[in-house]
Amino acid sequence: MLRWPRRRWVVAVAGTAGAGLLMALPTALVPSAWFSRMTPPVWWNWPIWGVSALLVGLLLATYARSPTSDRGAGAGAGGGLLTVLAVGCPVCNKVVVATLGVAGALQWWAPLQPILGILSLGLLGWALRVRLRAERACRVPVPTAAVSLARQKGGVRGQAAIAEQEPAQEGQAGGSSSGA
Repeated sequence: MLRWPRRRWVVAVAGTAGAGLLMALPTALVPSAWFSRMTPPVWWNWPIWGVSALLVGLLLATYARSPTSDRGAGAGAGGGLLTVLAVGCPVCNKVVVATLGVAGALQWWAPLQPILGILSLGLLGWALRVRLRAERACRVPVPTAAVSLARQKGGVRGQAAIAEQEPAQEGQAGGSSSGA
């Protein structure tokens, strides 16, 4: 991450801010006219929310012009969803209230929320680790100046010409060393 270009850091900062708002607005951690909270936030909601937003931002930055695979994308999405479930008001979650009732939401769901928060951080951290490892392991070589020039001038035909020349050059190198 220390060698990331400025573009990636911009995506990381914007992704962190966006993810923070997307998680904080519906859970009413940030007051708004659209959502209200029936129970006040608990002390651990804030660190889980902040660290999750940061991890989501960094994870999003790994997708900015990245040659790596999409491994870890599902864990990242799952971690974001778990964060919303963890920091949200237990009584405001309609699925939980419909399943357990208001008393069950406070008695059974609320004690599970810190565990969900820790699981969300674990999933997001794992997804970021997978993306960063894949980035280091699967580096795409920077094309040489000749290959870049051929691609600019000839497009696909230039690439085909380069592909045809490379085996011929390897054969010439092999032939000259055996003839000496």
